[in-house]
Order: sequence, then structure tokens, then C-alpha cells
Amino acid sequence: MTAHADHCGRSRRAGSARAHHCGRRHRAGRPGSSDVQRRGAGTPWAGRERGGATVCLLAVGLVFVVVGLFGAAVGAARVARQQVRVAADFGALAGASRALAGEQVACSSADEVVRANGARLTGCRLDGLDAVVTAEVTVTPVPGLTRVATVTSRAGPVRA
Repeated sequence: MTAHADHCGRSRRAGSARAHHCGRRHRAGRPGSSDVQRRGAGTPWAGRERGGATVCLLAVGLVFVVVGLFGAAVGAARVARQQVRVAADFGALAGASRALAGEQVACSSADEVVRANGARLTGCRLDGLDAVVTAEVTVTPVPGLTRVATVTSRAGPVRA
């Protein structure tokens, strides 16, 4: 074997790749070899990390989106239920205020008030001086999912 001089002037054998006193590793016989090793080279998982954290982050983001959509759907259903409840209550009060004029006039008044409150009158009748009004609101909390909220209210004079 022949001896070669390294960068610090010491002699070494050809093909040797050991570290010298200056801390640099020498690779003889490899043209274009570098003193800098790849980051992560030599570890058991080197080269196998290909975006696993990105996939996990996307999955967590998808869970947040689904939970948000579910919350929005529940909120929309609750708002629709409250809207139809108010419409039916006011419609029953309007119908009861016109009960002495007859069922046709009372239900016409109830229908006007129910529509003004964003609902649809589905039933109206007089029970003595009490007006019984049924109203509904159609809600679509999520595209493709349509529900109907229905409420029946009764209003009339106070009985002793």
C-alpha cells in the first residue's frame, strides 16, 4: 500500500477513512466525496419519513371541519324550532283575538301573522274561544338534509 499525505500533512494509507486529530473524516478513493453527511443518514428510520405528520394534521383538520358542520346543523335546527314556536304562538294570539268574528276570520288573521314570522300555517281551528294554530318551518342545516320543525300553540281568554 502506498502512503498519501492528508490535508494536515500527516501520511496515511490509501483507502483509509478514519478520523484524524483535526476532526475531519477523510474518504480516499472516492471522487466527489463530501465531508458533510446527509441529515438523518444512519438512523433506522432515515428515508422512511415521507409526510406522516402532514397526513395526521390533515386528519385533525378534517375532524374539526366535521365537528363544525355538525355544530352548525344543530344550531340551525334549534333556530328553526324557536322561529316556528314564536310564529305559532303569535298566530294563536292573533286568531284568538278574532275568535268572536268566526273561524274563517280568526284563521285568516293567524295565517297572516304566521307568514310574517317566516313560517307556514298548516292547521288552524277554533275550540270555543281558543285558537289552536299549527305552524311549520322547513330547515336545511346541511346540503342534502332537509327537516321540518312543527309546533302547535293554543291561545284564548283566561278562564276563572
